[in-house]
Amino acid sequence: MSNENEVTADEHDDFGGLHRDLSVVTRRRALWLAGGALGAVALAACGVSTKNSSSSTTLAPASSTTLANGSDVGATCTKIPSETAGPFPGDGSNGPDVLRESGVVRRDIRSSFGPYSGTANGVPLTMRFKLLNIANGCSPYAGAALYVWHCTADGGYSLYSNGVKNQNFLRGVGQADSDGWVEFVTAFPGCYSGRWPHVHFEVYPTLDKATNVKNKIATSQLALPKDVCEKVYATSGYGQSARNLSGTSLANDMVFRDGWTSQLGTVTGNVNDGFVSQLNVAI
Repeated sequence: MSNENEVTADEHDDFGGLHRDLSVVTRRRALWLAGGALGAVALAACGVSTKNSSSSTTLAPASSTTLANGSDVGATCTKIPSETAGPFPGDGSNGPDVLRESGVVRRDIRSSFGPYSGTANGVPLTMRFKLLNIANGCSPYAGAALYVWHCTADGGYSLYSNGVKNQNFLRGVGQADSDGWVEFVTAFPGCYSGRWPHVHFEVYPTLDKATNVKNKIATSQLALPKDVCEKVYATSGYGQSARNLSGTSLANDMVFRDGWTSQLGTVTGNVNDGFVSQLNVAI
């Protein structure tokens, strides 16, 4: 029996809600500076490096651009494909809007913030995105902002799905550092019927502009590797995800079936200590 919080692929069809003119009055810059300092302390405590690992793979050569000298992400970069934001973006395009909320700029997105309280359960996942500026020779896109969101272990989306409408966890905004890196700590996403396990994200040119969905310059999705998903979904709380995963594939997924090479994250780790994913995002 499906969980009442679970969504299906039919509910995930693309529709663009009304894009609203937003009044941007924010302390975003101060909030990010404070959050960045705390994030740096957390990174040091956890022993997480801010440099790309030697195991990173070179992106597919199609539509690629040679990287600037000194890059550590391979020989070429591929423009990230444009994908649907789906019906649960929470960016103000169809109702709920977390982008203007105080507290959305954060590294750890497992808990709700602002007027909500609650924490999403699941295997820990650290998501690392390297933003690259194609117009500038695929150099690091320092200062750009990334908004990410994804479903819970049982397939529900905060602010939208039954049981988690009064939560805003598994959503957050981060700003790329001087090397283009943006990092989030989250709970590994579940797999709902008809969709491959994934994470949504939007890219904005600056943190200040990440308060209005009209300013986004890219929308795409991160795909998670099958072997890692199988390990995670064998743990407690992911039973329905395991069953859903067995009935889908990247080749028949409505988003990734036309190609997923540049969207498939490189993932390392284990279920006890958590996993780390990395993805190059060239815009």
